[in-house]
Amino acid sequence: MGRKPVVGLLGGIGSGKSRVAAAFARHGARVIDADRLGHDALHDADVRRRIVERWGAGVLDDKGEIVRRRLGQIVFADDAERRALEAIVHPWIGQRVLEEVAAAENDPDARFVLLDAAIMLEAGWNGACDRLVFVDTPRQQRLERVARQRGWSAAEIEARERAQLPLTEKAARADHVLDNSGTPEAMERQVADLLHDWGLIHDD
Repeated sequence: MGRKPVVGLLGGIGSGKSRVAAAFARHGARVIDADRLGHDALHDADVRRRIVERWGAGVLDDKGEIVRRRLGQIVFADDAERRALEAIVHPWIGQRVLEEVAAAENDPDARFVLLDAAIMLEAGWNGACDRLVFVDTPRQQRLERVARQRGWSAAEIEARERAQLPLTEKAARADHVLDNSGTPEAMERQVADLLHDWGLIHDD
């Protein structure tokens, strides 16, 4: 049996990639959430030790866990600090991505793999993917969603966006662009049509 295809999901901050990933999952995708792996990385003892050595105990809460927002305020204000953090966490995440892709081979319920990663191209994880899909969402919708769900200010969003490749470049490097400006039902139809076109799902 051939290797299961890996589809990479790209999109801007607040583009609704999680909703899109859920649509793929309903068609048999085993979803690998790189953002979740990023959370997991900060709970790894060695990663946490290296972060505290670099930025001090001020990034920890009273239980000794890393406060992502505190760390983010430091690293997204300085490119050198951001690159230092990436050097610590990206290899850890990348290894877990490869492990989860391998695990999907033994999952009889997985027709294919979906890797959901906002910084896919920046981190080089697209090397594990056979195809890339970009989720296109109007900026105003994205800003409203992030403010509502995460409480980030416009300045925090802009700092994070500056740390990523331009969305136009991400869209250009994708094999397909999904329009996420409409209803969930419209997105479901787009995902189903795409998977039919790619031969990853078939009509009964």
